[in-house]
Amino acid sequence: MSHIITSVDDLKKIYGERSPRADKKVLSRLDKHCRTFIANCPFLTMATSSPKTGADCSPKGDTPGFVKVLSDTQLAIPDRPGNNRIDSLLNLIDNPQVGLLFMIPGVKETLRINGEVQISVDPELLKDLSVDGKEPHCAFVVTVHEAYIHCAKSIMRSEIWNPEKLVDRQSLPSMGRILADHIAGGLDADEYDAGMEERYRKSLY
Repeated sequence: MSHIITSVDDLKKIYGERSPRADKKVLSRLDKHCRTFIANCPFLTMATSSPKTGADCSPKGDTPGFVKVLSDTQLAIPDRPGNNRIDSLLNLIDNPQVGLLFMIPGVKETLRINGEVQISVDPELLKDLSVDGKEPHCAFVVTVHEAYIHCAKSIMRSEIWNPEKLVDRQSLPSMGRILADHIAGGLDADEYDAGMEERYRKSLY
């Protein structure tokens, strides 16, 4: 493949120097605006990587306030039940560096936090992060290295919060159909779909 960028100099020829404001806005702690954003956030993505298993980006979501700010430089994210692939956790054992992207429905800006994770099973912390008495398996305790608000351009281009742009789920294959095609035998698509919502409800926490 030709025309591939392979150096910093090549990149700078295309993009030039970044604006001083892009550097000045980066914080090393969580100020009142970061705290407000986190308190109102029901969804984030967590990017991790490892030399052994590669890169991964995992969604994390719950009611607003599910991410707890522990101090000006630390926050805790509960790890709710999933499919037990534990891709993020495996990566973090090898490499504690993490990138977080916080999103609030209807808000065009996002909050980005980069830092370092400790995987905690502290009983008091897990209790504090519980829902209806059900504790998470563990908590991602993030020490903040960088925190900054990201501009609205990607959200504006995607129109992701525009209700007129919502996609009819029925226009896509069902989850059962997708899994049946991805897994070589052993899964009945209709049977999976029939019980999917109930399985989700029972395993949210």
